[in-house]
Amino acid sequence: MAINLQKGQRQAINAPKFTIGLGWDANASTTGTSFDLDASIFIMGENRKLLSDQHFVFYNNLVSPDGGVEHTGDNLTGEGAGDDEQIKIDLSKMDPRVTEVCVVVTIHEAESRRQNFGQVRNSYVRVFDPVTNEVILKYELEEDFSIETAVEFGRIYKRNDEWKFEAVGVGMKGGLQDYLNKYN
Repeated sequence: MAINLQKGQRQAINAPKFTIGLGWDANASTTGTSFDLDASIFIMGENRKLLSDQHFVFYNNLVSPDGGVEHTGDNLTGEGAGDDEQIKIDLSKMDPRVTEVCVVVTIHEAESRRQNFGQVRNSYVRVFDPVTNEVILKYELEEDFSIETAVEFGRIYKRNDEWKFEAVGVGMKGGLQDYLNKYN
């Protein structure tokens, strides 16, 4: 049975392989421009910085150098039910220097399209077993991010040789470059 997390809660992940599913629905656009939300993964070491440029996994770099993280591809519209984007994680392949994996969702060209997360609803992140499809945990973002154009949904981190997921749910007014500046 899935564990539903609240903001700030943490839960151990006892599976070496799992998939992160991210979902959202956009309100009808008042600007006439469709929404394009993008999931990005920042793979970091103890200093909370990217191990290398290739450890930033997103729609233009789908696989980490060690093969431990794989983005399944960019969904340009968010149409339909279920996950809009997925990230496959294999902890057994992770570079031993990895201590944190940060999951961020940004709105592509948010400023020029005049879009923000206040116009997005039903946002969630879930961790599930890709073989059985059993949901291990889920976190639904309930805040109203009326000016934010990027949200850190969650992070997977390693403490005392145990991997855990933390429901973060923190928004930022900015985009992908702001996260790159933060984690580089």
